[in-house]
Amino acid sequence: MAKNSEQHWIPLADLMTGLMMVFMLIAVLYMLKVSNAISGYTASKDELGRDLCAEFSKDLAKWDAECDSKNLSIRFKSPDVLFDTGKDVLKPQFAIILNDFFPRYIKILSQDKYKDKIEEIRIEGHTSSKWSVGVSGDDAYFLNMQLSQARTLSVLRYVLVNTNINNKDWTKNILTANGLSSSKLILNNDGTENQQASQRVEFKVGTNADEYMQEVLNNLGNIK
Repeated sequence: MAKNSEQHWIPLADLMTGLMMVFMLIAVLYMLKVSNAISGYTASKDELGRDLCAEFSKDLAKWDAECDSKNLSIRFKSPDVLFDTGKDVLKPQFAIILNDFFPRYIKILSQDKYKDKIEEIRIEGHTSSKWSVGVSGDDAYFLNMQLSQARTLSVLRYVLVNTNINNKDWTKNILTANGLSSSKLILNNDGTENQQASQRVEFKVGTNADEYMQEVLNNLGNIK
Protein backbone atom coordinates (compact mmCIF):
# COMPACT_ATOMS: atom_id res chain seq x y z
CA MET A 1 0.00 0.00 0.00
CA ALA A 2 2.85 2.37 0.89
CA LYS A 3 4.52 1.56 -2.42
CA ASN A 4 1.37 2.47 -4.37
CA SER A 5 1.14 5.77 -2.45
CA GLU A 6 4.71 6.67 -3.40
CA GLN A 7 3.99 5.85 -7.04
CA HIS A 8 0.98 8.21 -6.88
CA TRP A 9 2.86 11.18 -5.39
CA ILE A 10 5.92 11.05 -7.64
CA PRO A 11 3.95 11.91 -10.84
CA LEU A 12 2.05 14.61 -8.92
CA ALA A 13 5.32 16.21 -7.81
CA ASP A 14 6.55 16.10 -11.40
CA LEU A 15 3.32 17.78 -12.51
CA MET A 16 3.70 20.59 -9.95
CA THR A 17 7.31 21.13 -10.99
CA GLY A 18 6.26 21.30 -14.62
CA LEU A 19 3.53 23.84 -13.85
CA MET A 20 5.97 25.99 -11.91
CA MET A 21 8.35 25.96 -14.86
CA VAL A 22 5.54 26.99 -17.21
CA PHE A 23 4.52 29.89 -14.94
CA MET A 24 8.14 30.99 -14.62
CA LEU A 25 8.55 30.91 -18.38
CA ILE A 26 5.41 33.00 -18.86
CA ALA A 27 6.65 35.53 -16.30
CA VAL A 28 10.05 35.77 -17.99
CA LEU A 29 8.48 36.23 -21.42
CA TYR A 30 6.17 38.90 -20.01
CA MET A 31 9.04 40.83 -18.45
CA LEU A 32 11.11 40.57 -21.63
CA LYS A 33 8.27 41.97 -23.71
CA VAL A 34 7.74 44.85 -21.27
CA SER A 35 11.47 45.53 -21.17
CA ASN A 36 11.71 45.54 -24.96
CA ALA A 37 8.72 47.89 -25.21
CA ILE A 38 10.24 50.31 -22.71
CA SER A 39 13.63 50.17 -24.43
CA GLY A 40 12.06 50.86 -27.81
CA TYR A 41 10.09 53.81 -26.48
CA THR A 42 13.13 55.25 -24.70
CA ALA A 43 15.24 54.84 -27.83
CA SER A 44 12.63 56.73 -29.85
CA LYS A 45 12.60 59.58 -27.32
CA ASP A 46 16.39 59.73 -27.32
CA GLU A 47 16.41 59.83 -31.11
CA LEU A 48 13.91 62.69 -31.12
CA GLY A 49 16.09 64.66 -28.71
CA ARG A 50 19.13 64.13 -30.92
CA ASP A 51 17.21 65.11 -34.05
CA LEU A 52 15.97 68.34 -32.48
CA CYS A 53 19.38 69.40 -31.23
CA ALA A 54 21.07 68.47 -34.50
CA GLU A 55 18.53 70.44 -36.53
CA PHE A 56 19.16 73.66 -34.63
CA SER A 57 22.81 73.20 -33.67
CA LYS A 58 24.01 75.92 -36.06
CA ASP A 59 21.31 78.39 -34.97
CA LEU A 60 21.33 78.18 -31.19
CA ALA A 61 24.21 80.59 -30.63
CA LYS A 62 22.80 83.35 -32.81
CA TRP A 63 19.36 82.88 -31.25
CA ASP A 64 20.83 82.83 -27.73
CA ALA A 65 19.03 79.54 -27.24
CA GLU A 66 19.88 76.08 -25.98
CA CYS A 67 18.64 72.57 -26.67
CA ASP A 68 18.15 69.94 -23.97
CA SER A 69 17.94 66.58 -25.72
CA LYS A 70 17.08 64.69 -22.53
CA ASN A 71 14.07 66.86 -21.67
CA LEU A 72 13.11 67.58 -25.30
CA SER A 73 13.32 71.31 -24.67
CA ILE A 74 14.36 74.35 -26.72
CA ARG A 75 14.97 77.38 -24.52
CA PHE A 76 15.17 80.98 -25.77
CA LYS A 77 17.21 82.80 -23.15
CA SER A 78 17.54 86.45 -24.14
CA PRO A 79 14.79 88.60 -22.60
CA ASP A 80 16.02 91.63 -24.56
CA VAL A 81 15.17 89.77 -27.77
CA LEU A 82 11.86 88.27 -26.69
CA PHE A 83 9.69 91.06 -25.24
CA ASP A 84 9.95 94.58 -23.90
CA THR A 85 9.84 94.78 -20.11
CA GLY A 86 6.31 94.28 -18.83
CA LYS A 87 4.90 93.79 -22.36
CA ASP A 88 3.41 90.79 -24.13
CA VAL A 89 3.99 91.85 -27.76
CA LEU A 90 6.69 89.87 -29.56
CA LYS A 91 9.70 91.94 -30.50
CA PRO A 92 10.49 91.91 -34.25
CA GLN A 93 13.71 89.95 -33.76
CA PHE A 94 11.90 87.18 -31.87
CA ALA A 95 9.26 87.01 -34.60
CA ILE A 96 12.02 86.53 -37.18
CA ILE A 97 13.50 83.73 -35.09
CA LEU A 98 10.11 82.01 -34.77
CA ASN A 99 9.59 82.23 -38.54
CA ASP A 100 12.73 80.16 -38.98
CA PHE A 101 12.44 77.93 -35.94
CA PHE A 102 8.84 76.79 -35.74
CA PRO A 103 8.25 75.24 -39.20
CA ARG A 104 11.43 73.18 -38.84
CA TYR A 105 10.46 72.22 -35.31
CA ILE A 106 7.03 70.96 -36.37
CA LYS A 107 8.48 69.18 -39.39
CA ILE A 108 10.55 67.02 -37.06
CA LEU A 109 7.85 66.40 -34.47
CA SER A 110 5.20 65.50 -37.03
CA GLN A 111 7.23 62.70 -38.61
CA ASP A 112 5.40 59.39 -38.54
CA LYS A 113 7.96 57.83 -36.21
CA TYR A 114 7.34 60.51 -33.57
CA LYS A 115 3.90 62.05 -33.89
CA ASP A 116 1.91 59.23 -32.28
CA LYS A 117 4.18 59.40 -29.23
CA ILE A 118 3.68 63.14 -28.67
CA GLU A 119 0.91 64.20 -26.32
CA GLU A 120 1.67 67.90 -25.99
CA ILE A 121 3.87 70.69 -27.30
CA ARG A 122 4.19 73.18 -24.47
CA ILE A 123 5.07 76.83 -24.95
CA GLU A 124 6.24 77.89 -21.50
CA GLY A 125 6.68 81.50 -20.42
CA HIS A 126 8.90 82.18 -17.40
CA THR A 127 9.65 85.41 -15.56
CA SER A 128 11.90 86.55 -12.75
CA SER A 129 10.37 87.28 -9.36
CA LYS A 130 10.89 91.00 -9.93
CA TRP A 131 8.17 93.59 -10.46
CA SER A 132 8.09 97.30 -9.74
CA VAL A 133 9.34 98.77 -6.46
CA GLY A 134 6.83 98.62 -3.64
CA VAL A 135 4.94 95.58 -4.97
CA SER A 136 4.69 92.68 -2.52
CA GLY A 137 6.09 89.27 -3.35
CA ASP A 138 2.63 87.77 -3.74
CA ASP A 139 1.42 90.59 -5.98
CA ALA A 140 4.59 90.33 -8.07
CA TYR A 141 3.95 86.60 -8.52
CA PHE A 142 0.37 87.14 -9.69
CA LEU A 143 1.29 90.03 -11.98
CA ASN A 144 4.09 87.97 -13.51
CA MET A 145 1.69 85.05 -13.91
CA GLN A 146 -0.66 87.27 -15.87
CA LEU A 147 2.24 88.59 -17.95
CA SER A 148 3.76 85.17 -18.66
CA GLN A 149 0.39 83.76 -19.71
CA ALA A 150 -0.20 86.69 -22.05
CA ARG A 151 3.25 86.25 -23.55
CA THR A 152 2.86 82.54 -24.22
CA LEU A 153 -0.52 83.19 -25.80
CA SER A 154 1.13 85.79 -28.05
CA VAL A 155 3.75 83.23 -29.07
CA LEU A 156 1.13 80.55 -29.71
CA ARG A 157 -0.99 82.89 -31.79
CA TYR A 158 2.01 84.04 -33.80
CA VAL A 159 3.38 80.60 -34.67
CA LEU A 160 -0.05 79.31 -35.71
CA VAL A 161 -1.06 82.34 -37.76
CA ASN A 162 2.18 83.76 -39.12
CA THR A 163 4.52 80.83 -39.72
CA ASN A 164 4.35 78.41 -42.62
CA ILE A 165 3.84 74.99 -41.06
CA ASN A 166 2.61 71.64 -42.29
CA ASN A 167 0.26 69.49 -40.19
CA LYS A 168 -1.43 72.58 -38.77
CA ASP A 169 -4.52 70.74 -37.51
CA TRP A 170 -2.35 68.20 -35.69
CA THR A 171 -0.28 71.02 -34.21
CA LYS A 172 -3.34 72.92 -32.98
CA ASN A 173 -4.61 69.83 -31.19
CA ILE A 174 -1.51 69.49 -29.01
CA LEU A 175 0.01 72.98 -28.80
CA THR A 176 -0.57 74.71 -25.45
CA ALA A 177 0.41 78.04 -23.87
CA ASN A 178 1.61 77.86 -20.27
CA GLY A 179 2.53 80.95 -18.27
CA LEU A 180 4.42 79.93 -15.14
CA SER A 181 5.40 83.29 -13.62
CA SER A 182 8.45 82.89 -11.35
CA SER A 183 7.64 79.34 -10.24
CA LYS A 184 10.69 77.82 -11.95
CA LEU A 185 13.51 80.29 -11.45
CA ILE A 186 17.03 79.79 -12.77
CA LEU A 187 19.48 80.05 -9.88
CA ASN A 188 23.10 81.09 -9.67
CA ASN A 189 25.69 78.72 -8.23
CA ASP A 190 25.26 80.33 -4.81
CA GLY A 191 21.51 79.68 -4.85
CA THR A 192 20.42 83.24 -5.56
CA GLU A 193 18.02 84.08 -8.36
CA ASN A 194 19.45 84.76 -11.80
CA GLN A 195 16.90 87.32 -12.93
CA GLN A 196 18.24 87.54 -16.48
CA ALA A 197 18.24 83.78 -17.10
CA SER A 198 14.87 83.28 -15.41
CA GLN A 199 13.16 85.37 -18.09
CA ARG A 200 12.78 82.92 -20.94
CA VAL A 201 10.48 81.12 -23.36
CA GLU A 202 10.71 77.35 -23.74
CA PHE A 203 9.25 74.89 -26.21
CA LYS A 204 8.87 71.46 -24.62
CA VAL A 205 7.63 68.15 -25.95
CA GLY A 206 5.44 66.05 -23.68
CA THR A 207 5.21 62.37 -24.57
CA ASN A 208 2.39 59.93 -23.91
CA ALA A 209 4.69 57.52 -22.08
CA ASP A 210 2.17 56.60 -19.37
CA GLU A 211 -0.57 55.95 -21.91
CA TYR A 212 1.82 53.97 -24.08
CA MET A 213 2.96 51.74 -21.22
CA GLN A 214 -0.63 51.09 -20.14
CA GLU A 215 -1.42 50.01 -23.69
CA VAL A 216 1.61 47.71 -23.69
CA LEU A 217 0.52 46.13 -20.41
CA ASN A 218 -3.03 45.68 -21.68
CA ASN A 219 -1.79 44.02 -24.86
CA LEU A 220 0.45 41.69 -22.88
CA GLY A 221 -2.30 40.74 -20.47
CA ASN A 222 -3.46 37.89 -22.69
CA ILE A 223 -0.12 36.16 -23.16
CA LYS A 224 -0.75 32.47 -23.61
